[in-house]
Amino acid sequence: MLIAIDYDNTYTVDPKLWDRFIHDAKTNGHVVKIVTMRYPHEVIIDAPCDVIYTSRQAKVKIFKADVWIDDSPHWIFQDVV
Repeated sequence: MLIAIDYDNTYTVDPKLWDRFIHDAKTNGHVVKIVTMRYPHEVIIDAPCDVIYTSRQAKVKIFKADVWIDDSPHWIFQDVV
């Protein structure tokens, strides 16, 4: 399974929880990525897995996931205007 986790206000709310989740998911053979609306120059340095930057574009345009975990799911399908 390919799992996408939002960074700001999702991962950042409880990093220890998400670190355990990411570790367990990877141990069970899943792929986990942080997918953020940030631009690449807005670097995330403490991510426990690869980070995909969408540059304010709808996340689904840039990355295809089986499961999305996001506090603002409308950004999965909507660009920032």
